[in-house]
Amino acid sequence: MAVIETKVPSPGESISEVVIARWLKKDGEYVEKDEEVAEIDSDKATLTVNAEDSGAVKLLAAEGDTVKVGQAIFSIDNSVKGESKKAAEPVKKEESRAEVKAEKKEAVKETAKSDSYAAGTPSPAAKKLLDENKIPASKLNGTGKDGRITKGDAMLALAGGFDSSSTGGWGGTRDQDRQKMSPLRKKLAQRLVSVKNETAMLTTFNEVDMSAIYALRAKYKDKFKEVYGTNLGFMSFFTKAVTEGLNLFPAVNAMIDGEEVVYNKYADIGIAVSAPKGLVVPVVRNAERLSLAEIELAIKNLAVKARDNKITLEDMSGGTFTITNGGVFGSMMSTPIINPPQSAILGMHNVVERPVALNGQVVIRPMMYVALSYDHRIIDGRESVGFLVKVKEMLENPTKMLFGGKDPNEIVLGL
Repeated sequence: MAVIETKVPSPGESISEVVIARWLKKDGEYVEKDEEVAEIDSDKATLTVNAEDSGAVKLLAAEGDTVKVGQAIFSIDNSVKGESKKAAEPVKKEESRAEVKAEKKEAVKETAKSDSYAAGTPSPAAKKLLDENKIPASKLNGTGKDGRITKGDAMLALAGGFDSSSTGGWGGTRDQDRQKMSPLRKKLAQRLVSVKNETAMLTTFNEVDMSAIYALRAKYKDKFKEVYGTNLGFMSFFTKAVTEGLNLFPAVNAMIDGEEVVYNKYADIGIAVSAPKGLVVPVVRNAERLSLAEIELAIKNLAVKARDNKITLEDMSGGTFTITNGGVFGSMMSTPIINPPQSAILGMHNVVERPVALNGQVVIRPMMYVALSYDHRIIDGRESVGFLVKVKEMLENPTKMLFGGKDPNEIVLGL
């Protein structure tokens, strides 16, 4: 028999401790070699710890525990083959019979509970209403065919003043839920406060007419997905427009290092995405050299990794400029906070049809407010406004992105 201890790996330089975020296996459960056993939270990322060999796992710490880098958090008994320790133990016949009897009883009870699949199941329209108002379907009696919950049932429940206390919802108590901040959230809090205290942050605004991008997407989105296997979204247009702006206004792509200003001659664009553990900012490398399709694929891959908690420190390090999209949550306007040591960040917002004046006429256009927060210590007002105007120009004339910021007619005419 050999027992192999697995220790906390170093998530990165200067990190000395982590938190056990979640056990993915139970104590005594059989695991295969390289199977994920635990998730650990550092102040920079969530990482997984894998089994070094096959066998029964013994957990040496609890969820929520703070452990040191290099500390053993679980061991593997590789003498156990094929099943967990508990499963390998002999089961008494009496216990086995009792379990079978209980399972049969439960199955009969479950069958009696519902004569039809539709019983107690909300229609799509009803489900939307119930989800939006946090009302469980189990609290309603369906009047539709075979007991199905209709939209009318959901609306009747809402109109009658549905008792939220019966759903375990909001109100009616004086309870509190106190939870420990994760290392990632603590680090984020420290960084945000330091940015406000250590930079001369200002924000400038503009608005973008999204009509041209809407038309381009409507015309080519199906073909684009067929060729590249991914959707044509807004983010690739914004990323490409930003790279053109950074080329013309290099101070926006720079950062302060001591008493020096470092001008980056490349565009590593951080894309803020929402992950289960909080906001993370993975980086699209050398975005200035990528096509719209390559940018879309890069963002898609990073977003999937963030959603699955597979994002690494390497994925998030070294950005020169950040884009954040509050519009996906319905934000009309905001002042995004700079992501240090960068000197600027672009905020996108929701697209709303608004009346605008065009050639002396009032027309309805899909408009988006955009915001550029910047460090006034190295970026002047002229540069910040000029950069944002350039981004606006690129987005309202997206074909220019293909010709180095120039109008295609100018290229033809040699201008």
